[in-house]
Amino acid sequence: MTLPLANPELDKPLVLVVDDDADMLTMLVRLLSRKFDCRVEKAVSGEAALAYLDRNRPDVIITDLRMPGLDGMSLLTQVKEHDPEIAVIVMTGYGNVELAVRSLREGAYDFVEKPFDQERIVHSLERCLERVRLLKENRYLQERLSSKKVFCGLHGCSCRMQEVFDLIRKVADTNVTVLIRGESGTGKELAAKALHTLSRRAAKPLITVNCPALPAEILESELFGYVKGAFTGAAQDKTGYFLEADGSTLLLDEIGDLPLTLQTKLLRVLQEKEITPLGRTKGRAVDVRVVASTNQDLEAKIAQGQFREDLFYRLNVVTITMPSLAERPEDIPLLARHFLQKYAAEYDRGDLTFAPATEQELLRRRWKGNIRELQNTVKRAVLLTTTPQITPTDLSENGSSPEETPAAAEPRPILTGLSYNEAKREILTRFSREYLTAALLQSGGNVTAAAQSSGLGRQAFQRLLRGYDLKAESFRDDKP
Repeated sequence: MTLPLANPELDKPLVLVVDDDADMLTMLVRLLSRKFDCRVEKAVSGEAALAYLDRNRPDVIITDLRMPGLDGMSLLTQVKEHDPEIAVIVMTGYGNVELAVRSLREGAYDFVEKPFDQERIVHSLERCLERVRLLKENRYLQERLSSKKVFCGLHGCSCRMQEVFDLIRKVADTNVTVLIRGESGTGKELAAKALHTLSRRAAKPLITVNCPALPAEILESELFGYVKGAFTGAAQDKTGYFLEADGSTLLLDEIGDLPLTLQTKLLRVLQEKEITPLGRTKGRAVDVRVVASTNQDLEAKIAQGQFREDLFYRLNVVTITMPSLAERPEDIPLLARHFLQKYAAEYDRGDLTFAPATEQELLRRRWKGNIRELQNTVKRAVLLTTTPQITPTDLSENGSSPEETPAAAEPRPILTGLSYNEAKREILTRFSREYLTAALLQSGGNVTAAAQSSGLGRQAFQRLLRGYDLKAESFRDDKP
């Protein structure tokens, strides 16, 4: 398919000149077209300008104030109601400075007195077009920032999640085995789906095996299949998950629970790229990309003789570690708003929002179940709240306020296994990240306001942000 060529003319700024004086219109169109690389259109009245706005969106409008019918001041008011980002330059007769100043209060970008020196209008439009360029550039950057927050179903604006996204992009379209590690509820299965979606195998479905959900005695036949008569009850051939995933991706979820006997057979499959269904003596080649996930300490299981070291190294070609919410607190508001939007639409509660105190409470809480717990908490609040705003009380399972909930009063445990200094550094790091995140959330990403509310200088606050890999733009008002 041949794509249509872009029209460079349509990318140029569009200026609309409005005046009931035909000679003035002709002069301005010629002057501005000669001086600027932009499109210049004209309208002979305020009414004609409004009709033009129904079909087009100019970046700048230059209008006379004194016109019959709809005058320039009324046009300015209606333009700002229609689109506040359209810049308006007004032209007024000599001696009407008071009217011109009033237009500035109503939102005009600049005013020019008639009769004017041509350089005056040129200079005014030049500054105005530079403003338009900066606004467009800022909008583009904000859109890019917003698009970086969501990646194949994974949500995150934190540096930790951006690193995860980058690693997935790098290894997705390869055949290497990937081990995805992380606590329960951190999104390991979503990461596996992203790996599959971005691979050349995406045309076929991802096959997922939940290892702990299948009894050990039938797991082998489920993985590798069997032939009719292989054992009592085998009335017909069974394909098995590996053959189902031929040409696709197989996710072995919670691989740490795989029995040792099957670990040996899995290792052989990974090495030889073939399987042997129960009841057969001859192997069958398969083209399967294996992705494994676990929330367990596999190194500890190896030391205890519960997991094969050679299988671990075969699986662990590339490791993707999904961070806990405690490691990415700046993503909590983003995730909470995503779930709020999802469930508000699902349960016809589109008017729902979070009260400011609720977002603070979401940041304060310890999410042992990570994203899954946060998701269920928001879902429950959407279902049960009877007010237009979700309050901190709505987040509690029993409807009590956080202060009344004993669990909320429990102190965070001291980090065992660490030296005093290491534990102290870890707790201070957590505190600093959560405090800075809360300050930015409260200020809507305004660094100056966040610094003032924190009792810090702006530069000191920015140094802390850099030190903890926090970006103020992630908290600004372009909320997803």
